[in-house]
Amino acid sequence: MSPHTTTTDARPDHTTWDPAHPPRQEGRTVVVTGATAGIGYFAAEQLAAAGADVVLASRSAARLAAARESILARTPDAHVRTVALELGSLRAVDDAAAQLAALPRVDAVFLNGGAMAMSSRDRTADGHPLLLGTHVLGHVRLLAGILPALAATAGGDGGEGRVVHTSTGFVARFRPVVDDVTRVPRLGIVAYARAKAVTEVFAYELDRRLRAAGRPVASVVTHPGVGVDARTPHRPGIRDATTPYRRNPYTPWAQGKDAAAWPGVRAVTDPGVRGGDYLAPREGMRGEPVRLPVPARTAEPGAGVARRVWERLEALAGVEVRV
Repeated sequence: MSPHTTTTDARPDHTTWDPAHPPRQEGRTVVVTGATAGIGYFAAEQLAAAGADVVLASRSAARLAAARESILARTPDAHVRTVALELGSLRAVDDAAAQLAALPRVDAVFLNGGAMAMSSRDRTADGHPLLLGTHVLGHVRLLAGILPALAATAGGDGGEGRVVHTSTGFVARFRPVVDDVTRVPRLGIVAYARAKAVTEVFAYELDRRLRAAGRPVASVVTHPGVGVDARTPHRPGIRDATTPYRRNPYTPWAQGKDAAAWPGVRAVTDPGVRGGDYLAPREGMRGEPVRLPVPARTAEPGAGVARRVWERLEALAGVEVRV
């Protein structure tokens, strides 16, 4: 975290967390977006191994089938289903949301998907900037469709639903402003950090609104550190000789994408996690997931900023997120 980033206090994290043995998840249904590669795939694999009924959500039917086969090869008795989800098309998001809302239960959703194309000219099918459209607007529209199912599941069991948002440490490094969510910085990595900063603002505002409404659903923010291909375990069709390999200058200090999935998995499974928490690797780029101080820049962005961002995202996504 940048030394110039102010934070709010965090609850002390006295939990000894073992990523290899998360709490058992039998009877719980978890949706993972972007589940056919990288962090999303490994989060789904770990959740399935813990006994969750995992729903893989991604845009490619072929890659969904490959991800499901890979998980079943490691955990033959896993419960894994798939739903096609194109985050760059709001109409396609509606189709996926309807399928997810019709499931017998939805206990948690790990919002991890999003395009990584860095050109400022790239647009979604609806004409939105690609990074904003897939990392933020698609997820906002998806949440509008499945929040009632999350609340109904949690309310029926007396438990708590989870909405887990994926951010990045680049938010603290680049300190992007969120006053105009549609403005696209020319440098791709800054545009990516800006989309994730908007994600954080929305996530913390969502948690405030859920608590104010007395809903049994928590909104949690995570960042995965840095996960690189060079340190990622091989999985047929997921990470092997047939899949693209991306070099990364941070490789000597980074971790595999299996370890980068740990903050999201802990946010989904740890009964001690609360709404508004922020989880990330202990060492910044890598390490076991821990609860860190909440970044004030996005959790408390100033008078009226979170409300304006929320309303602007609703308008762009064409929905009202009813909590």
